[in-house]
Amino acid sequence: MASAALQTTFSLLTFVVLFNGCYGFYPKLINTSFAMAASEYDWSPAGATWYGSPTGAGSDGGSCGYGGSVAQPPFSSLISAGGPSLYKSGKGCGACYEVKCTSNSACSGGPVTVVITDECPGCVSESVHFDLSGTSFGAMAKSGQDQNLRDAGVLQIQYRKVECNYPGTTIAFHIDSGSNPNYFATLIEYENGDGDLASVDLKQALDSDSWQPMQQSWGAVWKLDAGSRLRAPFSIKLTSLDTGNTIVAAGVIPAGWEPGKTYRSVVNFKA
Repeated sequence: MASAALQTTFSLLTFVVLFNGCYGFYPKLINTSFAMAASEYDWSPAGATWYGSPTGAGSDGGSCGYGGSVAQPPFSSLISAGGPSLYKSGKGCGACYEVKCTSNSACSGGPVTVVITDECPGCVSESVHFDLSGTSFGAMAKSGQDQNLRDAGVLQIQYRKVECNYPGTTIAFHIDSGSNPNYFATLIEYENGDGDLASVDLKQALDSDSWQPMQQSWGAVWKLDAGSRLRAPFSIKLTSLDTGNTIVAAGVIPAGWEPGKTYRSVVNFKA
């Protein structure tokens, strides 16, 4: 009996050691809701190219709508256009991925975190393709070999989805220039966690109970065409795409809001 118990204990300890040793524990990769399958966090193969300036942010904004902010902190040009499976008709905007390469002698093998901010509709040679900014592509290189890596032009890489983490940054709402008293549209950016959104709802100031669903307009821009005058201030409820987590930016759009302005919330998803 003692021998059997000892053998059982040894087997359990061996399992624990093997599990931790082989797979590790990544607090930023594993969400306690377990809403994502474990395979979401394994490294998978993808293709990679780069576009724009060698040390730039790809295009000036891209089809997610983030505009010039892609070159500024917290994005800091570490961004990517995504093929159809990453861009997801705009629902993939804001998602964060780690990418790394070992297929070229200039590759460092170290991971680089990038954000999906643009679309690459022609990137269909592989099921998953990153068209990285010049900055992102070069960041996968060994020190001093970034241009050598960019000269390769096309790479086979590895990737995995990770949680976005923007320390000290709250979610921002940039009001679309076409918004008016009956039509409201806003670009949403800097979401921690999933980074991408499944749904957005708006509540008017004089309606304390009812949330009105907004529609995705394009990229990371969401709209509500009310057909009647909207009453600010607005509260906006965000639901993340993968985990289904929900957060409310209460009263974030003030009375007297103006198209073209950006309004900062005081909230963000937990990173």
